[in-house]
Amino acid sequence: MMRRLLPPILATLASAGLVASPLSAQLQLPGVPVPAPGLPGTLGDLTRQVDAAVDGVDLAATREAQRLLRLRARAIDRLLDRNPAAIERDAAGDLARRGELLVTGAADADLAPLEAAGFRILSREEIAGLDFTVFRLGVPTGVALAKAQRLAAEIAPGLVVAPDSLHFAAGEPAASSSPSVLPAAPDARAPIDLAVGVIDGAAGASVPVSLQKGFASGAPRASDHGSAVASLLHSAGARRLMVADVYGSDPAGGNALAIAKALGWLSASGCKVVTISLVGPRNALLERAIDSARRRGVVVVAAVGNDGPAAPPAFPASYEDVLAITGVDRKGRALIEAGRALHLDYAAPGAGVYARDAKGRARAVRGTSFATPLAAARIAAAMEDGGNWLHRLDREARDLGPKGDDDTYGRGLLCGGCGQRK
Repeated sequence: MMRRLLPPILATLASAGLVASPLSAQLQLPGVPVPAPGLPGTLGDLTRQVDAAVDGVDLAATREAQRLLRLRARAIDRLLDRNPAAIERDAAGDLARRGELLVTGAADADLAPLEAAGFRILSREEIAGLDFTVFRLGVPTGVALAKAQRLAAEIAPGLVVAPDSLHFAAGEPAASSSPSVLPAAPDARAPIDLAVGVIDGAAGASVPVSLQKGFASGAPRASDHGSAVASLLHSAGARRLMVADVYGSDPAGGNALAIAKALGWLSASGCKVVTISLVGPRNALLERAIDSARRRGVVVVAAVGNDGPAAPPAFPASYEDVLAITGVDRKGRALIEAGRALHLDYAAPGAGVYARDAKGRARAVRGTSFATPLAAARIAAAMEDGGNWLHRLDREARDLGPKGDDDTYGRGLLCGGCGQRK
């Protein structure tokens, strides 16, 4: 039902000029607020336009679309209110690190006009493993980030300048725990030896990982979300896991610069598959980092998020050549809260799934965050066998919905039954 609403809702969003992007790649339980951005003052108009767009078409699904939009707006407002010293809105209304802009593809001399206007070079960051440089710029004193973006574009239109956009995976495993033994993954054919990287929070001690490294203050710091993602990869057969913690204790964690550095480290460390169960706005720095990793043979797998099909496209899932993953329930039905990307590649189990939290407890989880590592495990297995791994993966995928590739399930279901108890 919800999927039939997608075209009219998306047309409404485009005409409304909604430019913020979804922040969460997981929703643990229905009704649990999920951080995602919203633009102040637009929500009432937006929901009224959604009403008009879907008049006479499944009232329950319409209300669900509205509810998800309201959750996005409220959660982002709360997050901003709690951390005003660390984060602020950028020119698009999305959240980013306060007072900083990132410049890629520039030489020191190119920044002189910006320095003359009061911008300050905070640091020159080498993205090790991806071989490019980023300048961190402090905005002029007393100037808001959004205004500073517009000013930089006017002064240096030839430079690639972006905010340090935040990416989020909010919500944690369900409060009630399950038996301590996790289910085996029936679709995992054999242990997977190909190195798989995770960009998230750190994994807890109960999850076997080969190496962890922090890319934020206070990192690595075990998180429930990072533990769940890593444990699902392990239960689906992946045995060489490397985890990059981009959150730690930093209130502006999950930023584009941290993710780019994490991707560089994983690429240099030999990971050929990297799974990212995070979403945020389009960002020029992160887009370049992903393209650079792709050119080095790294396949990035990302979640489409859980803000519903009325949400703007999720990134990094929407970047070119990233494999975008959605979630299904135990009956093979698309999760009603699943977001969207500019393309969709595969589905995997995202409900009735069990994973470990930071303390090692097995818990029920729900959302595209948890479908993504299961898909990533099968992608790693296909790549490990060599040859045309994508063709092999397509043969493995079980077709759902309309015959062939579609906008709800992509090219089919991977790892069916993985992470689920029999």
